[in-house]
Amino acid sequence: MNQVHKLSDTEMELMEAIWASDPPVTSTELLTQFAEKGRAWKAQTMSTFLSRLVEKGALATTKEGRTNKYVPRVTREAYKLAETQNVLDDLYQGSVKNLISALYDGDKLSKQDINELKQWFSEK
Repeated sequence: MNQVHKLSDTEMELMEAIWASDPPVTSTELLTQFAEKGRAWKAQTMSTFLSRLVEKGALATTKEGRTNKYVPRVTREAYKLAETQNVLDDLYQGSVKNLISALYDGDKLSKQDINELKQWFSEK
């Protein structure tokens, strides 16, 4: 995976829209998508976020005339896997067992969750 810096919630929302689109996408297309969802952004705001995503390595850009076109440099799955690994490394010393233990001890796992995990592990 390309090294992508951690994304803010808003950057992640924008990346989700880009991943759901048929890249390449333009800022105008994204502005329209967000407006249809009731999120009217200014063109400059969109441009700023897209520039940040390029700087963070999440997007590549090409210029066609006066229009920038954006394509993801990382897949949704690869980004989420990298972020999950960062959480494991930073908070749980790289141990999945420590993560699951924290969830179990914090009463975050239901009996159904535990049964599904047992089933999943038995199939691996």
